[in-house]
Amino acid sequence: MHITRRAFLKSGAMAGLVPFAPKTLLAQEGVPPELAARKAMLQLGPDGFPQTEIWGYNGTAPGPELRMGQGSVFQTRLLNELDEPTSVHWHGLRIDNAMDGVTGLTQDGVAPGDGFDYSFTAPDAGTFWYHAHARSFEQVGRGLYGAFIVDEAERPDIDRDEVLILDDWRLNPESGQIAGPFAGTHDRSHAGRLGNFITTNSAANYTSNVKKGERLRLRLINAANDRIFSLAVAGFDGWIMAYDGMPLTNPEKLEGPLYLAPGQRVDLFVDVTADEGENAFLARIEDKQGFAQATFPVTGSAARTPRAAPAPLPPNPNMSVGDLQSAMPIQLKMEGGAMGSLKTAVLDGKSMDMEQIANANQFWAFNGVVGLTDTPLARLSRNETARMSIVNDTAFAHAMHLHGMHFREVLADGTLGPLRDTLLIFSGQTRDIAFLAHNPGKWLFHCHMLAHAASGMTTWVDVA
Repeated sequence: MHITRRAFLKSGAMAGLVPFAPKTLLAQEGVPPELAARKAMLQLGPDGFPQTEIWGYNGTAPGPELRMGQGSVFQTRLLNELDEPTSVHWHGLRIDNAMDGVTGLTQDGVAPGDGFDYSFTAPDAGTFWYHAHARSFEQVGRGLYGAFIVDEAERPDIDRDEVLILDDWRLNPESGQIAGPFAGTHDRSHAGRLGNFITTNSAANYTSNVKKGERLRLRLINAANDRIFSLAVAGFDGWIMAYDGMPLTNPEKLEGPLYLAPGQRVDLFVDVTADEGENAFLARIEDKQGFAQATFPVTGSAARTPRAAPAPLPPNPNMSVGDLQSAMPIQLKMEGGAMGSLKTAVLDGKSMDMEQIANANQFWAFNGVVGLTDTPLARLSRNETARMSIVNDTAFAHAMHLHGMHFREVLADGTLGPLRDTLLIFSGQTRDIAFLAHNPGKWLFHCHMLAHAASGMTTWVDVA
């Protein structure tokens, strides 16, 4: 059945609120022996729309949910059934450098028809994810990602564990297919590729029944290419338990909006306070209006008296960032983009003006250098502490992601923020981070707005 563009817009699909039943997606407990990156058809759009061709692991988007216990050995084989090279990055997992999955830095791309064996130990419990790391701006945008959950040795005091992967898709409203191009100059030079169809676990109106008094663990993952989600809850009492897979020493009461940048994760514990027959919500806030990102109909009652506030999750090993007094100083200045002040920068070893850089479809620079080079941002000894000052001299926000290690923000009063692997830095801000270089290898450091990374915002650190 053909649905016109006007009917598509009128349906509310652009806001992710169309009233059709959510799909049942593959959520695999454990680890499959193979992850095949392949093209497949998925009913993303409303009933009556044709299926959408996606690229997914084992033919689904999100891909299989990988779940294992802390300290377990993970093994799987990537099979590339696409027409171009690919690889898998295990986002947030502090693993051996050879397994990090960054094409061009830690491994060669896996050619079409070939495979690659990934094997590593998962040292940390928490919420992580995996995604393609070759031409990520398109491969992730077409659906090559999934959740990677590492369970604590002892189950925390919760009744339910829900993984919610947030994404936006840019669909052609006439055909229901993913719209191109993925390397458009406007997306690259502005806020990135923002979709017009917003989903949770690939459903535009994700629902899950709950009972009043239940305590849920909501594992939120932002898999969008470039969208920053502003989130809130209704019908819940909530606490932030972990950022980017790393537990907080003291859970934070959830009050006000919660920003979730591309690549970031948050673990929430929420108690259902809405009455039976009502709905609780994970809400998305846009232009001061709330939209249902996920709906939780209350179908019964589980408890009469409220629970006490949750105890902290057990800490992961090696959560210290070391001695700041002896830390190696590193400077990183972000420049470029539309409405930016960048005049010249080095691209492919040559100094170029902004017009020449833009003609190469590149728009951003770190310390006057565009894109990945053979020279690292910093060389660090193993177990050396680094302190990096990051200046955002651009008109846009950026989500800076460090591979292989986590960091803490050094706050204005000298205290340290929570351990994270991705930090959202708004226009005009200067933010300091500190990390312990405990993991040897070549570690990528880039903006996880994937359009920005593809157009210049990529560097690396070398840990001897």
